[in-house]
Amino acid sequence: MQFEVIPAVDMRGGKCVQLVQGVPGSEMISLDDPIAVALDWIAQGAKTLHLIDLDGALDGTRINAPIIEKIVYEGKNRGVMIQIGGGIRSFEDAAHLLKLGADRVILSTAALREPELVKKLAREFGSEHINVALDSKNGKVAIEGWKKLSEFTAVEMGQKFENLGAGTLLFTNIDNEGLMRGVDATPTAELVKAVNIPVIASGGITTLQDILTIRATGACGVVVGSALYTGKFTYLEALNILKQNKDS
Repeated sequence: MQFEVIPAVDMRGGKCVQLVQGVPGSEMISLDDPIAVALDWIAQGAKTLHLIDLDGALDGTRINAPIIEKIVYEGKNRGVMIQIGGGIRSFEDAAHLLKLGADRVILSTAALREPELVKKLAREFGSEHINVALDSKNGKVAIEGWKKLSEFTAVEMGQKFENLGAGTLLFTNIDNEGLMRGVDATPTAELVKAVNIPVIASGGITTLQDILTIRATGACGVVVGSALYTGKFTYLEALNILKQNKDS
């Protein structure tokens, strides 16, 4: 699987935003048209988009649903993979998005609360469409929009969900996320080593070197948000650094 740099399109209140540490009200970026943002990433060469419904994740509301539906439609027409997370709390929620045309749904709190949901969805739709998000803080997996910590590590949960049928994992190191301080690759590398399914990393990407550092862990891709939106580097620069350092 070729390593990918995946732009994040996080939505709250109908806008494209970037929060610091997932805290509402901490928006460092707020753009009025998430659809235009998504189309721009596609135009720049993105093969996968990472959509997060923050209202769904934080409040359980679906006010961004029409925007998500439009992005899925536009992405499918352009051959772009769309993965969606945020507030997917039931089989019906996930099934709706997959039937809408999403390529991959990202389960977090729902998977931790009801692990059999992963097995049920994988059986119904195929493992390749089911991703489980493992958001780690202080070594433990966080749930409910990062409001609470579970008693489990990402490695423990990654192995469990692989056995239940998840096709990919999304690992976010909350300790670094949104702070623009760079990455700590060790937790990602540990998870990659512990499972046999692809791991997508997220959290803390600040420089082009951070992208190469994550690739060196064996992860199949990295989600980038704040660094792109604040101009730390461009998406084209990210693609170029991968081409220039194919063997690193």
